[in-house]
Amino acid sequence: MARRRRGRSSNGQKQQNPQNRRGGDPRKALREPAPFAKPTDWESVDPHEKLTITQARKGTPAHRPVRVYADGIFDLFHSGHARALMQAKNVFPNTYLIVGVCSDELTHKFKGYTVMTEDERYEALRHCRYIDEVVRDAPWTLTPEFLKKHKIDFVAHDDIPYTSAGSEDVYKHIKEAGMFVATQRTEGISTSDLITRIVRDYDIYVRRNLQRGYTARELNVGFIKENKYRLQNQVDKMKETVRTVEEKSKHFVNRVEEKSQDLILKWEEKSREFIGNFLELFGPDGAWHTIQERSGRMLQALSPYSSPRGSPSSSPTRWRSVSPESLPSSASPPSSPPSSKKRTRSPLKAASH
Repeated sequence: MARRRRGRSSNGQKQQNPQNRRGGDPRKALREPAPFAKPTDWESVDPHEKLTITQARKGTPAHRPVRVYADGIFDLFHSGHARALMQAKNVFPNTYLIVGVCSDELTHKFKGYTVMTEDERYEALRHCRYIDEVVRDAPWTLTPEFLKKHKIDFVAHDDIPYTSAGSEDVYKHIKEAGMFVATQRTEGISTSDLITRIVRDYDIYVRRNLQRGYTARELNVGFIKENKYRLQNQVDKMKETVRTVEEKSKHFVNRVEEKSQDLILKWEEKSREFIGNFLELFGPDGAWHTIQERSGRMLQALSPYSSPRGSPSSSPTRWRSVSPESLPSSASPPSSPPSSKKRTRSPLKAASH
């Protein structure tokens, strides 16, 4: 039987290698989600030889990436899931990461009820940047047929024994075959932790969704609880209003205090300035005292000091002593003015006459 031509199917059409669906254009991986795995209807020219860990770590040709498989439930897809897939993608230099997602039927049977449906979980995984291909309805336990069908070289998972489906470790046969590569779990985040938070704070989230417009029927809440939650929401709103008013009042009081302090400081500054100016003007060494002294000197120079009336001799400038010899000859002492009164006789003299 003749070997088929490279990259050609039985009808002569060129086939696309699933390994290179996202590898042709690096930007395509950021524009489109990862494809779903499809039944393979092509034959590889090069036989899928088993790789050892050493060969995979050294690197493989571009057309032969190391096919790494990682599986899980991936309910409420979170950063812990993404970090595990990032490690699986980078465990070898040239890796093609295939991720299997278990269906709702298997998950509910072996692990428990999920928050997200299987279709929601499939789509969440398709949009993770590290994933090259998504396998829907992945098996709970990996079989040789499944590994051969998807040409899986290695399986990535954390190395903690996974007890389930009556087995102490569902990856035990993978580890014994040398196909297991370990990843590290992210502490502090898991689907169970997220669900625990929701259950613990159930009332808070019910009230939250009631505020957002969900009905009590949608939230599976009875009439009494619904009114209780709505009353609590009203009380919380009132508390928030009071808290807002208190904060605004505190802010207003703080502003008033700041303004008061500024006014007091300005008043003190202006007072000191006024007192200083007053002392500079009216103090003992001030300008006003100097002006008064100068004004007194000017007045004394312009208007000499005069003696009081009735003491002409006390003023040497206005009255000078004159000797009789210095008077002119024609000058005679002034005669006393005649008395205008008539002489009257004394009554005694009149009686003698």
